[in-house]
Parts: sequence; structure tokens; C-alpha cells
Amino acid sequence: MQLIIVESPSKAKTIEKYLGGSFKVEASGGHVRDLPEKRLGVNVTNNFEPNYVISAGKRSVIKQIQAQAQKADKIYLATDPDREGEAISWHLQEVLELKGKAQRIVFNEISEKAVKNALANPRDINYNLVDSQQARRVLDRLVGYKLSPFLCKKVKDGLSAGRVQSVALRIVVDREREILAFKPQEYWNLYGTFSINGESFKALLSDRNGRKYRPSTKEEAEKVYNAVTSAGAKVLRVSTTKVSSHPQAPFTTSTLQQDASNKLGLSSPQIMSIAQHLYEGVDTAEGGHLALVTYIRTDSVRVAKEAQLEAFEYIKNKYGEDYVPKKPNFYRTKKSAQDAHEAIRPIDLSVTPQSVKKLLDRNHYNVYKLIYDRFVASQMESAIYAVSNISIGSDIYTFKTSAKNVLFKGFTAVYDDFDKTEDEDAVVSKSIPDLKGGESLNIDKLEKEQKFTKAPTRYTDASLVKAMEDKGIGRPSTYATIISVLSKRKYTKKDGKFIMPTEIAFTMTDVLVKYFPDIMDVSFTANMEDRLDDIENGGETWQSVIASFYPTFSEHLQKAQTDGDEMTDVICEKCGAPMLRKSGKYGKFLACSNYPECSNIKSENVEVSDEACPKCGALLIYKTGKYGKFLACPNYPKCSFIKPLNEVVSKQKCPKCGGEMVEKTGRYGKYIQCTSCKTTESKTEKAGICPKCGKPTQKMTSKSGKQFFGCSNYPECNFMSWDMPTGTFCPTCGLPLVYSKDKKTVKCSSKDCKYSVKNEKN
Repeated sequence: MQLIIVESPSKAKTIEKYLGGSFKVEASGGHVRDLPEKRLGVNVTNNFEPNYVISAGKRSVIKQIQAQAQKADKIYLATDPDREGEAISWHLQEVLELKGKAQRIVFNEISEKAVKNALANPRDINYNLVDSQQARRVLDRLVGYKLSPFLCKKVKDGLSAGRVQSVALRIVVDREREILAFKPQEYWNLYGTFSINGESFKALLSDRNGRKYRPSTKEEAEKVYNAVTSAGAKVLRVSTTKVSSHPQAPFTTSTLQQDASNKLGLSSPQIMSIAQHLYEGVDTAEGGHLALVTYIRTDSVRVAKEAQLEAFEYIKNKYGEDYVPKKPNFYRTKKSAQDAHEAIRPIDLSVTPQSVKKLLDRNHYNVYKLIYDRFVASQMESAIYAVSNISIGSDIYTFKTSAKNVLFKGFTAVYDDFDKTEDEDAVVSKSIPDLKGGESLNIDKLEKEQKFTKAPTRYTDASLVKAMEDKGIGRPSTYATIISVLSKRKYTKKDGKFIMPTEIAFTMTDVLVKYFPDIMDVSFTANMEDRLDDIENGGETWQSVIASFYPTFSEHLQKAQTDGDEMTDVICEKCGAPMLRKSGKYGKFLACSNYPECSNIKSENVEVSDEACPKCGALLIYKTGKYGKFLACPNYPKCSFIKPLNEVVSKQKCPKCGGEMVEKTGRYGKYIQCTSCKTTESKTEKAGICPKCGKPTQKMTSKSGKQFFGCSNYPECNFMSWDMPTGTFCPTCGLPLVYSKDKKTVKCSSKDCKYSVKNEKN
């Protein structure tokens, strides 16, 4: 038996269908181990060694795969063909102890041909790819786990920061501030409707004395109107040229998110989830499984030669020979791209969107059709247009218009992108009369239109993805996650399709920019991305990249955490170092400057009482806690005596020691209670035998804020009762008597004893 380990159960199902026979395909469900969730998990003093732990819920998966691995003759690690996939394969190898026993295979599409080709060409794990991913994981952990607690302390509980997430949020915040600071400027458009020989067309005022010009006031617009009306108009220039429009490259992860967001109104996380389903495969009517597109996390526009030849044949058969380019279209991949695998494309062009429409819901169908059409169009001939530009003169003013006529549809027969113009006010006509320079024109109508310059537009999912890509922050596979995290944490919200920062986003961004200018700098983040990519090429070790970053970051963090701290002349009684004045939840306090070696803290203005500690004799000091003021021993932690100040002393005596009973307010926590007489003892006691009745005691849980009665001699006497004790004992069983809630009855504290009499004192 040969074992193939993939990430997704859907992928496993598709591959098993292709291979069958002696092959068994198991799914890991992604990462099987990672850095721990609730602690840093990175040893910053030992070359940033990561401490990986088994991921939650993955032990049963590991056990299942191990059982199959023990029976397998050959084992293949077939996780996704990117850095993270390589790292997942490495983690599987380590956890399952497969080093020397398993080989790595990769394929860009889940097709029978691709999978069998991968099996014929196995390789070892690429440790440069693994290290590149490790570096990102460790760096993100250091930044996130160090900055988040700082934000919680400095700004508000529950906040989080991230190396790329926080920079992306800054982009959104900066745009919002541009919008808030924007002051609209007035301008006026003048549209002229001109005609010759009964044919009319429209043009826009563009120049004055040969320079670009638009009136800025109503008075200026009126002046132009009058000048043009009296001067008449004539044709200055006519030029007609053939213009070729080249098709766009097939989709990358980024451009797919942008186009699907613009055209289909989907969010980036939605798009990537749908694309993942199309990559892994969908169920067919015959009970099989069909993968539709190639790997969807890519920054490359490269296309396999076989796929290109298949596209040429498809185009020729459906659209004709003229639509096949004389030379194959070439698209240049960006310098920063991994180029690890192809652009996103359909696996098989014979599987048309229409042919699988019944297998897909509306969104899946639309995304598949978008990918399919974009790829086919990318391999087609350019579209050709006849573009005419006309200039019309009147006095010192010039009006302009243009016309664009299709001569050859080319790729637009399949995929016609949005018509984008640099000037939204410009006039583009479908047709204009046959004009010659110097011809006089009739001015049929002049229209004045008041306009105002517009503030920058808020980001949408599509434009934010483009901004992150253009600025070089993050990588294609992370864009959707970043947008999703910002929304889930309520740092951003949607106004229609537009992304707006919330109130807390401004505060967080300002604090991080103030204390961590490097991390929040877009160019610094982009440069770090490039260095992390260099690890993949063997240019740097991942530890050296982290080591060049961490000391400065740690220094900034230390300064940020102590900003506002003030050195005092108070000497720490524990280590002799001077103490710092800090601000905390309950006001100012003193903390040792030798932290973390010495963690001594104390109140800055200690108020000493005249009451001695019953345990060690020291004068008790006043402190403030969650439930108000209380007295505490100054020798803590050696002596832990405390005494609340808000307790009401009752007239009743403790049935255990004769001390005074006091009313107390409980916190949520554990305590010990007798199963029979309900005598309640301190939560520090262990369950055992009741000192009153000799029956077993049990652990209980109290609710915060519940009133109870306790002995004032605590902790020497730990007697407690939910009902007020009378100080006397039951004549039937000898256990303490208590008052009922309404004080009208005296009853036994034991639920098993039925003794009850009327309270004569009430």
C-alpha cells in the first residue's frame, strides 16, 4: 500500500478517485502542530528556537495517519505547493517520524495527469521554503504576542496587533483621515453641443490659451459662456488612429480578489473560500469528484505550455483563426513574486462553466466563469479600435471630444473589462460626423454644470488588496485573512462596500505609530517581506533575519512600556534598586526598576492603621481592591493576613469558637460544605470529614456577590454559613441553629433534621 498525505478531505477524495487500487489518501486538515496558543512559544535567548506543540484536536488525526503509515510501503507528503504547504509537510514528517521514509510531491492542479506526474517525480522537503515560513511564523508571533498586551495595557483590554495586520489598518486609517481633512474645491464644466450638416455631437471645455483649464467659479463659467457664444466655433484638429488593447494576464490570487469583488460584489474571504472549493473539487452527478481550477494561491502569471496550446485550439474552434494571436501572449511576473506555480486557470477547457452550472451554486458558478473567461481571453488576440480625437476652438477656449469604434473584438468577445477613463467628466461619443480642420460648427447648446472635487474614495476589499499588493505588504495568500481579521475584531466596519475604520482603530494606530515607527512603516514592512522571501532562495538564515529585527523592537517595546514612568528615591527593600512610579488600574504605585529580576511592587502612599496583625504583630496597612478598602499585613507574602473593612458585625456568636459572626460578600469560587449539616468551610480546606457532625464534606461553587456569614476569627476559625447562625445548637441533633431568611423561624442547619420553631424574638 502507498500512502499519500494531503491537507483537505475534499482533495483526498478527488485524488483517491484518480489513483484507487494500492493507494490510500489521508488528510491532515492543515497544520498538525504549531506554536502554543496561550504563550509566546519562542525562546528569544536561544536563537529564537520555536516550541511547537500538537494543534488542538489533531491527536486523533495523527493517530489515524500513523496507523496507515505503519502499513505503507511508500509515503508521499502532498500538501499545498507553497511555503506553508512545505512547512506543513515538514511538521508531518517530524510528528509522524517519517524522516528518510517519506518523499515530497507537488502538483499545481488536482488532475489525474498532474498527480501521476508528481508521483513520478518525488523530491525531498525543501528546507529553504520551510525556513522562510518558519521565519514568518516566528516574526508574526513575536510582534503579535508582544504588542497585543502592550495595547491592552495602554489603550483597552482585548486588543490585538499584528506585523502586517496593523500596517494594513494604518492604510485604512490614513485614508479616512485624508477624507476627513479634505476640503472640496468648486469647479465648473462647460459642455457644448455642436453640429454640422444636421449631425450633432457633444464636447467638453478643456483648455484656455493652450493650457488645461476649468472655471473655478460661476462668474468664470459665465464669462466663458458669453465669449464662446459670441465667438462661434470651428474644428481645430482631427486625428484618427488605430489602437490595440492587449488582454489582461490570467488571474493571480490578488487580481482574482480584485475582479471578483468589483464585478460580483463578493468579499475577499468569500472569494478565497469559493476558489478553494473549486480547486479541491466538487461532487458530480455520477457520485464522483471534479476539480475545476489550478492552485489558487499564486502571484505568478505564468501558464504551462500545454495549457496554452489547449487554449489556442479552443479559441480557433470557437471564435476562428483570427482570434488566435500570431505569437503567444507573454505576461511579465512581478519581481517580488514567488513564481512557484502557474496563474489561476481552468484545469480543462472542455469543462465549460455552462457544463457544470448544475453542480455549482450561483457564486461558485460566477467565480468559475470569471476564471475561465479571463484565462481564455488572456490567450486571445488584442482588440483593435479606431479612436478619433477632435479639438474645437472658440475664441481662446478649446473643447475636446473623442469617439471609439470597435474594428476587431479580439479578446473582448470573451472578457470585456470595465471601461476606465482617467477623466470621469470627459466626453466619449459612439460616433461623430466626418470632420475636417478649419470647418465651422454650429453651437446648438452650451451647458454649465457646477461640480466639486471629490475626497479620496474609501477602500473596498478590491482596492485594499491592490493597495497592499502595490505597497508590498503581506503576500497574496494573506490578503483575505487580514481583511477578515480587521472586520472580526471590529477595527473596521462596512459602509456598503466601503471599509471604514472604527473609533478604536484611530487610537490603536496612533499609539503604535508613536512607539513603533518601524513596524508601522509601509516601506519597512515591504522590505521585511523581501528579506523573508530571500530566505526561500537561501540568501539568509531565518534566525539572522529575526535577530536583525528583534533587539531594536525589544528596545522600543521597553521604552513604550515605561513611557510615563518616573524614577523615585524610594529604595526597594527586596533588592536595593530604586523604585519607579507607575500608573495602574487602581492608581499610582511603586515598582522595582530591577524588573523582571525583582518583581516587588507596593502602594506609593501607604496608610498605616493602628491595628496590629493577629498573625505577626506588624501594623496593618490600608489597601484598595475590587471590593473596596481592606486591611492587609505589610509583610506579604510572608504573612497573608487581610481584614475587610466593609463587613457588618452581627450580634450572634460563632457556634464553633464563640467569636463574633460578620456578614460577608462572596466571590465566584470554590468552598467546602458538609453533605449533611451544610456547615461551610474555607475554600482552602480539603474535602473530608465535617468537624461538626462527622459526615463527608464536598467541594462546592459560590456565586459572586452572594451574602454569607463567617467567623471574625478567620483564618483560625473557618466556620461559614449561608444563613445567620443563632449561636445555639439544635436540641435534636446538636448541630448549629440558624435563622430563616425572614427571621420568623429558627431551624436546624442540617437539611436532614426537621427541627424548626417560631422565633420568639422576632
